Amino acid sequence: MVKIIVLFLIIGLIIAGILFNPILVKRRRNRFKHRPFPPLWSAIIENNLPIYLCLSPDEIRRLKGHIQVFLAEKQFIGCRGLQVTEEMKLTIAAVACLLLLNERGQYFARLRSILVYPSAYFVQETTSIGKYVVEEKRVARLGESWTNDQVVLSWEQVKQDINNWKDGRNVVLHEFAHQLDQEDGKAEGVPILQCNSDYAIWAKVMTQAYQQLCNDVLQSVNTVMDSYGATNPAEFFAVATETFFEKPHQLLSEYPALYEQLQRYYQLNPVQWM
Repeated sequence: MVKIIVLFLIIGLIIAGILFNPILVKRRRNRFKHRPFPPLWSAIIENNLPIYLCLSPDEIRRLKGHIQVFLAEKQFIGCRGLQVTEEMKLTIAAVACLLLLNERGQYFARLRSILVYPSAYFVQETTSIGKYVVEEKRVARLGESWTNDQVVLSWEQVKQDINNWKDGRNVVLHEFAHQLDQEDGKAEGVPILQCNSDYAIWAKVMTQAYQQLCNDVLQSVNTVMDSYGATNPAEFFAVATETFFEKPHQLLSEYPALYEQLQRYYQLNPVQWM
């Protein structure tokens, strides 16, 4: 009898933990958001995020709150001898948290660590080139997003991207867009949307835009989006996100339906910032 009571108590505690954990997490995050934001942090972000002063006062307030949570919950790890500085953390967090201004509140739920290399890094890549043939080669990378718990970045590339904001290429926006896409455990260019009814129109618009980009790349037609977006739907979403934030006017002109979907998803209108 005692064993049964203990078992029910354990089950009850587990259920209570499941039910109350989201509430506790939300409260903890609210405490982080309301911490005083150091003036030095504001100065670093103003200097390193080109569109910072173009944001509305409410967007700046929300961005600062998200940065506080992000820095409290995510671990930064320097690789190949790199010492990760406060400036590096704030710069990466500020750009990444632009993607969170839609107030979905998940904070890249699967992500635990950001690995930062001083420059491009090399990985072993295995590719199948035939039914029984596998090719292994060493390739250079500037960033990548892992489905389980990590994002990898080149700090040299991060700096280059913030100094060339309007070129449509941004490794932080790209890799953290992948994190949004991977929240459901799959990388297929479809992040978690607000309503079930949103998925049908998302699929239609994204498929049409992806096919348009693929055709333009095949025909060597200049397009506002980087040709890397034609690799697959997951890369298309990441490249479209980069373009949405960095070249909104051109994206709106070339892909109006795509811009509308991204505007609805991110709950932002970057055209107003430029």
